[in-house]
Amino acid sequence: MGRRVCIVGTAYPFRGGLAAYNERLARAFMKNGDEVVIYTFTLQYPEIFFPGKSQYSNEPIPSDLDINKTINSLNPVTWVRTGKTIKKQQPDIVIIKYWLPFMAPALGTIARIIRKNNHSRIISILDNIVPHENRLGDKMLSAYFTGSVDGFVAMSKSVYNDVDKFDKQKPRLISPHPLYDHYKGKKDKLSAREELDLQRNTKYLLFFGFIREYKGLDLMLKAISHLKSRMKDIKLIVAGEFYTNPDKYYKLIDDLEIEQNVNMQTDFIPDSKVGSYFSAVDLVVQPYKSATQSGVTQIAYHFEKPMIVTKVGGLGELIPDGKVGYVVSPNEEAIAEAIYKYFRENMEAEFVKNIKEEKKKYSWQVLIDNINKTDQLIQESKS
Repeated sequence: MGRRVCIVGTAYPFRGGLAAYNERLARAFMKNGDEVVIYTFTLQYPEIFFPGKSQYSNEPIPSDLDINKTINSLNPVTWVRTGKTIKKQQPDIVIIKYWLPFMAPALGTIARIIRKNNHSRIISILDNIVPHENRLGDKMLSAYFTGSVDGFVAMSKSVYNDVDKFDKQKPRLISPHPLYDHYKGKKDKLSAREELDLQRNTKYLLFFGFIREYKGLDLMLKAISHLKSRMKDIKLIVAGEFYTNPDKYYKLIDDLEIEQNVNMQTDFIPDSKVGSYFSAVDLVVQPYKSATQSGVTQIAYHFEKPMIVTKVGGLGELIPDGKVGYVVSPNEEAIAEAIYKYFRENMEAEFVKNIKEEKKKYSWQVLIDNINKTDQLIQESKS
């Protein structure tokens, strides 16, 4: 007999990595015979606070999942109502993915109500607990949330260590971000390039995902400027929606005179197109200025693409340097030199071979096992 599992957080009809993660996690529990229900938002972010073009998915509704839209992030009545509903259902485990202090009042209130049933164990999977872009009140909000749960699964060592700022007693484990293996459409490189109307023999780099200040697109553009005189056939694809003012990036492209070396695809990339972009490129680059971990890494692993990442937060934990990619300092010279080295030494075949082995560490079953270990520690601490 499987357990009753409840996931509280982003899911369809919302789009993006958080929804993809929670839905894929639900399926991993279901594969193990657990009964899973998801409670998601009716309103996640007010439009005035949302930096992108749309919060909503254009993909078909996932018919295999039990998704309930009940939580308005601004309406405490919905928090109480959702908490009481889940409390009454008495799930064995409640999973809450935490990524932003703005969500702490809603998620923390729901968790506090659920715990009153004296049965459900509430485990938070932590993307971040100290946000990339700090705001007044963030620490107080995160403290409210961490006080509402029974244990933590951190996706990187840096986040694991950050928990100390809020709690030193509750059980916690590290479990790296699993593969985003739900993406379909893996293609051979030339077929993908033809589909996207790309040149056959150009060396393509990919910067993928929502564009925020901390992700270092400016460093990437400057790196391209360094490379263009050394590599005539180098081109960067920027595939993702701006979550910050784009003007400075377009001005930088003009100032650096790299218009011919940059392909800006700055609409949201739907799931159905992700495989084409990753299949088409030679190398994925994450030039972040700060980070904890990134789902982009796990998409690249899934599509078996070598990576260059910067030595910030937990990014380097997932990329063995010189084996599946390079880990470099967060500056344009180091990024450019790693890209040049990769192509000069023709590392693709060796890195791809190593990726196929390395990615076995990042299965969803590993995450389920670590959630189960955390749950066991929680039960022991309460007995």
